[in-house]
Amino acid sequence: MLTRDRLGAFLMLVFSIGYGVMIFDIPLLPFQANQAFTARTMPQALSLLGIALSLVLLLRPASTGADEEATWRRAMRQLLRPAPAGEDGRRPHPLLRVGLLCLLMVVYGLTVRLFGFLLSTTFFLAGGMFVLGERRLWILLGVSIAIVVFFWVLMTQFLGVYIAPLPQFLGR
Repeated sequence: MLTRDRLGAFLMLVFSIGYGVMIFDIPLLPFQANQAFTARTMPQALSLLGIALSLVLLLRPASTGADEEATWRRAMRQLLRPAPAGEDGRRPHPLLRVGLLCLLMVVYGLTVRLFGFLLSTTFFLAGGMFVLGERRLWILLGVSIAIVVFFWVLMTQFLGVYIAPLPQFLGR
C-alpha cells in the first residue's frame, strides 16, 4: 500500500541514489587518492545513510493508517493553532520560531566571514537557544561558547582545517 511515508521514502531513495552517483564528479587532488578522508567521504556517507534509511522505511511492515492519519492531523492542527497566551499576554504563532531560526541562519551565513567563526557562531547558537525558549543568560553563553571553542579546536588542531577565529579587523 502506498502511503505518505512510503512515497516520501521512495523519493528520498531516488534522491540519495542520484546524490551518490554525482559524488564521483567531485575532483580529487593527486595526493588525496589514498587518503582516508577526502572531499568525497562525507557525501558518500550521507548517500549511503539516506539509501539505508529509505529502504528501512520502504521495507517495514505496513501498519494501520487510521491511527497514524489521526495523529498526523492532530499534530498539524496543534502546529497551526496559536499558542496559549504567555506572561506578557501575547500569543505567538508556532511557525514564528521556524521563521526566526531561518532568519538566524541567513544572518549567520552573511556574518561568519565578517565577524569570524568564534563570534558569529556563538551568537548564532545563543540566538537559536533563545528563540527555542532558553532564557538563562549563563546557559545561553556558557553552552554556546563551550561548543564553539570545542569545534574550532577540533577542526583547526586535530583535522588541520583553517577557520578564521576572529573578525578581519582584529587580525587573524
